[in-house]
Amino acid sequence: MRAKARILGHPIHQMLIVFPLGLLGAALAFDLIYLATRSAQFAVVSYWLIAAGVVSGLLAAIFGLIDWLAIPPRTRAKRIGLLHALGNVVVLGLFAANWLLRRSDPSLPTGTDVALSAIAVLLALVTGWLGGELVDRLGVGVDEGAHLNSPSSLSGRPATEEALAGAGRGR
Repeated sequence: MRAKARILGHPIHQMLIVFPLGLLGAALAFDLIYLATRSAQFAVVSYWLIAAGVVSGLLAAIFGLIDWLAIPPRTRAKRIGLLHALGNVVVLGLFAANWLLRRSDPSLPTGTDVALSAIAVLLALVTGWLGGELVDRLGVGVDEGAHLNSPSSLSGRPATEEALAGAGRGR
């Protein structure tokens, strides 16, 4: 099923999710470095990574919602997409709460703050797997008829065109 929100032939949601995943995962890494070193600079970096991760996560969610609304009702993909979305709302909520708890002094996160980051990252691993299930197993966001010799998305030709014209000619 082809994604509805696309740019230059590719799904926008799939392009954007790398930012919150990377930023929020890095926030946990900086929290752990802070715990090991007690160097306040790592805690402050984590604080700002969380802010950027939540904002980029909200942006990715907009395009994920557009794609989810296009999935036919009463399908496994619709159910998995809903679990993926709800789980990611919880992830963003945990990180947003974490960010708010740190606002008074970003250089001194508590054990609760770091625990929220860890729980949220573990949940993000599950929701990321669900996103992979949507794309890799259920074909959500994948061009109809996509194959190893499909023409470039910038060509304007459908993925199936080369298959019909005799793929395997080395193009």
